Amino acid sequence: MSPAAGGNGAGRGAKPRELVRARAALTAFFAVDGFVFAGWVVRIPDVKEQTGASPSALGLALLGVSVGAVVTMTLAGRLCQRFGNHRVTVVAGALLVGSVALPAHAGSAVGLGALLLVFGAGFGGVNVAANSAAVDLVAALRRPVMPSFHAAFSLGGMVGAGLGGLVADRLSAARHLALLAALGMVVVVWAGRTLLRGPAVGVGREADGASGAAVSGGAGVRGSVGLLVAVLGAIALCTTYGEGAMADWSALHLKDTLGASAGVAAAGYSLFALAMTVGRLTGSAVLARLGTTRALVAGGTLGAFGMLLGALAPTLWLALVGFALTGLGLANVFPITIGTAGQLAGPRGVATASTIGYGGMLAGPVAIGFLADWFSLATALVTVAALAGVAAVMSYAARGALGHSSA
Repeated sequence: MSPAAGGNGAGRGAKPRELVRARAALTAFFAVDGFVFAGWVVRIPDVKEQTGASPSALGLALLGVSVGAVVTMTLAGRLCQRFGNHRVTVVAGALLVGSVALPAHAGSAVGLGALLLVFGAGFGGVNVAANSAAVDLVAALRRPVMPSFHAAFSLGGMVGAGLGGLVADRLSAARHLALLAALGMVVVVWAGRTLLRGPAVGVGREADGASGAAVSGGAGVRGSVGLLVAVLGAIALCTTYGEGAMADWSALHLKDTLGASAGVAAAGYSLFALAMTVGRLTGSAVLARLGTTRALVAGGTLGAFGMLLGALAPTLWLALVGFALTGLGLANVFPITIGTAGQLAGPRGVATASTIGYGGMLAGPVAIGFLADWFSLATALVTVAALAGVAAVMSYAARGALGHSSA
């Protein structure tokens, strides 16, 4: 991809101070992404009541976020190659924060679903574009700092959810989400100006988004790169399955299976999220010490052990320990896989791996629900451990190819 076409193609001469500013601005986009999304999630019950939607109708409406995100993810890689990662990040970020205010004005489930398509489009676009920009910045910095960006997303989500809980009884959903949109737009304008004014910081990729080695190696090499990107997406899917399942089912498991109070049950997911945040804050050091393959294998293995303990523990406190270990284990698998996919195949690699990976977030809660009906919730949650183990095995099996990359 030429610098003119991509806007991020040849920034090897960027000064350290400029790289620091670019990193701060990009971190802000990850943080506002998590902040806005979590703020919307905590107001879903209010929007449900406002629209009068039944549980099934609400479930279909909420698919609008997923559909919008997946459709945009499939296009975002090409948009990044044409207009540049930074430009697409800014536009998608503005769409995300601007559209978060819309669902509070829906008058029906159908209208809500349509508005959530727009919100989902912003969410999908900013995730692909910001991750692609992060891949370029990691290459320019020559340090494995990809997990730190995802730590910002987790921290933003924790702040967004906490703020939402504090104002839920004081502000209507419309006012709360409008406030989120206003605050988010301030961040987007500040961070966006920094990104757009700064120098390109990429490593130079050809027009098809593949690495230079892939382009020079012919169609066969490109095919192997595409296969590895798909494998990385599948590894990500195995762990996002667990993230989605924990978000929707962890509290119910603690309450119904182990008899926890409502407060302690809710704290279970908070502990998981906190552990993921801590894991991502320390992820750069772990990645630098272990390398890509070992970090992925260790993360999947720890996640599998933690979830086995969380699902099958006979006592509440052992289950909470298991949830924390699960969060630490799964924390860096997604950022490492997406970062490696971007290194191998540019924005299209990020788009492909992200689209596959987010499938786990969509499938996890649904699959757990059906399995819980057929067996038990504890048994259903064992599938989280199983897929984390599969992620570890797949990472080890791909060690030869992953050994030539560095997230």
